[in-house]
Amino acid sequence: MALELVALRGLGLGDLLTAVPALRALRQEFPVHRITLAAPAALRPLIPLTGAVDDLIDVRGPGPVPVERPDVAINLHGKGPQSVEALRRTRPGRLLSHTDGPPWREGVHEVRRWCDMLEWYGVKTDPSDLTLGVSDRTGPVVVHPGAAFPSRRWPPERFAQVAAALEGSVGQVVVTGNAEEEAIATRVAELAGLPAGRVLAGRTDLAGLIDLVGRARLVVCGDTGVGHLATAFCVPSVVLFGPVPPAWWGPPPGWRHVALWAGLAGDPHGDRVDPGLLRIEVSEVVEAVMEVTS
Repeated sequence: MALELVALRGLGLGDLLTAVPALRALRQEFPVHRITLAAPAALRPLIPLTGAVDDLIDVRGPGPVPVERPDVAINLHGKGPQSVEALRRTRPGRLLSHTDGPPWREGVHEVRRWCDMLEWYGVKTDPSDLTLGVSDRTGPVVVHPGAAFPSRRWPPERFAQVAAALEGSVGQVVVTGNAEEEAIATRVAELAGLPAGRVLAGRTDLAGLIDLVGRARLVVCGDTGVGHLATAFCVPSVVLFGPVPPAWWGPPPGWRHVALWAGLAGDPHGDRVDPGLLRIEVSEVVEAVMEVTS
């Protein structure tokens, strides 16, 4: 019977991508174990790209986790207590978490947080091991104006000005988003003078988004999962941060990515655009684009 390892990360796209180095470290540390990721089913297209996970079970949030008696359980979800208790209920042979391991530290980059936890348990990690592939950069410029919460959404009028400036000068611009963000994406395209066919919001599933970003010439977006996809495929990007500093969630230094932040922290789940995010001007974004594409 194969040895079983389950890792809980019941969160979104960017959350999974920041956990890739930790998952790959687990693959190296437990080479004969079958590794199952407990995460939302919608993320399944990413699983083969990680090179670390054998299967995915649909878990959204901190559990419950429908697994029985895994040999090893890893909490990559949060500091608990719900996620820790959900894994304890699986009755694992061994549980790795912050509860019984290193203390939870605020103000740590999300990639580093989970690598540091595994290092505390003796698992060797490489926080820079984020890449899922290398883009040929022959695709369009991707402008992604949406984000999970209003506090992280730079005004569509400003995204439109950026899109208009990049259209033709850098490449053909498309505007992406999920189905709920279609209205925002359409407004950006209309204000930028782009044809309606350039609005891809609501028309691409995750597999399609992965393919699109994987070929993109450039990505311009807010603090959201698409920015992490750009990092994963080594696509030049300009990412706008508002309530959360890039030191916690931003792209790694030394790559062709620029993280813009006005230096003001706020509520990442706020219901109105963050004042710090509003301090970022269109000219700064266009200048940053020239920096990463030159």
